[in-house]
Amino acid sequence: MLTLESKNIIIVGGTSGLGLSAAKACIAAGAKIFTFSRNPDKVEQAKQSLGSSAEVVIGSATDPNFVNSAIEIAARKFGWIHALYHVAGGSGRRMGDGPLHQITDQGWQYTLDLNLSSVFYSNRAVVQQFLQQESGGSILNMGSVLGFSPSPKYFATHAYTTSKAALVGMTTSMASYYAPHQIRFNLIAPALTETPMAQRAAASAEIMTFIQHKQPLDGGRIGKPVDLDAAAVFFLSDQSRFVTGQVLAVDGGWSVTDATSL
Repeated sequence: MLTLESKNIIIVGGTSGLGLSAAKACIAAGAKIFTFSRNPDKVEQAKQSLGSSAEVVIGSATDPNFVNSAIEIAARKFGWIHALYHVAGGSGRRMGDGPLHQITDQGWQYTLDLNLSSVFYSNRAVVQQFLQQESGGSILNMGSVLGFSPSPKYFATHAYTTSKAALVGMTTSMASYYAPHQIRFNLIAPALTETPMAQRAAASAEIMTFIQHKQPLDGGRIGKPVDLDAAAVFFLSDQSRFVTGQVLAVDGGWSVTDATSL
């Protein structure tokens, strides 16, 4: 049985990394995908990779006008939207994120726009679509274990962790409010995973030694995008129809392991 058969799913950030892996998993489970990226090269690559079951367009998740229009376009194309998976986000380190006393105003605003405001835009637009359809639906947001399990030595980007902690509160509060409308909200919180954002950490032998102890499952390793796919498919499907307001750490043991002294 295809768990997402006949489902139309919007993935924000489905052209690379975690989002692309999830898009492939959703298509394999029977879904049709609408996704977008502001990077034209990634859009073209995703079109080739995802094939005819996906509509891939150019646009930015941090532009509320584009996000609103993208949801409208997806709804017209598919006729019905069943779920949203917001994956897009990233590090603001190069823009000035870091420990509190070093964060620049630009770094703070950039990071919150990228990781928090963008989720607000997509969640709002899709909830409006669900209400217009007079249907329920599933919304899954991408958090981070850093939002509730900090790592001061190697991952002290306080704007980033603030944005990810805020997503927990936003997701659970929306889950509470919209449950009577049969609209579900959940959040996945990965630890360090192989994505473009993880290149700095992955290139450091010291950090990889830390990760071997901090993420001890499966021999102690950095996560892979595919590690999150089964959880994403579950939350986006009707198999999770009795689940809302949950935060699932897919983290290799990060949040329950003490490796801070390494």
